[in-house]
Amino acid sequence: MNSNWFKLIMRMTKVEYGKKLLLKGVPVIFNKGGSRLKIGRNVTIKSSFLSNLVGLYSRTVIVTRAPGAVIEIGDNVGISGATIYARKGIYIGENTLIGGNCKILDNDFHPIDTEKRLKLLQDARGGDTADLIPAKEIRIGKNCFLGCNSIILKGTVLGDNCVVGAGAVVSGKFEDGCVIAGNPARVIRKIKAAD
Repeated sequence: MNSNWFKLIMRMTKVEYGKKLLLKGVPVIFNKGGSRLKIGRNVTIKSSFLSNLVGLYSRTVIVTRAPGAVIEIGDNVGISGATIYARKGIYIGENTLIGGNCKILDNDFHPIDTEKRLKLLQDARGGDTADLIPAKEIRIGKNCFLGCNSIILKGTVLGDNCVVGAGAVVSGKFEDGCVIAGNPARVIRKIKAAD
């Protein structure tokens, strides 16, 4: 089911998107005021259970959550039931495929330190809590594939042509052409560049 009507809601929150954006099912896409959310051309976003038979748990969620946050999604990207949640910045290169139920999170959602976490709970009713939540940009290169149920954590940098195995928990910097798997994820092999 094509959900082109949702593009009107995207425009209302100043989401930028290129030609041939295809929405299968109804995603959750929200751009907080003072942030930037840009989706390239020829992007497919799947959000219905039957749009990807890997078994999607939920609709695709793409959200900027703090003033100044940025999400940039390149041309020809495919997304299936994933969550892309930015308080700082998430950059996804062209021709990248984001598998079912993948999570790309540039922040921890809450502090590890108990006192800061308690302050966050107390301030949650209207206070500015942005400085309490650790966040670092994520950069995903061109032509990558993120396997289903993988989790990409804050500060991760994936070079071009990387493959992330299903269920991997990824943190750190990885060169071009790495196959990354496990929890914690590590390089299990390198892919030779095409001639």
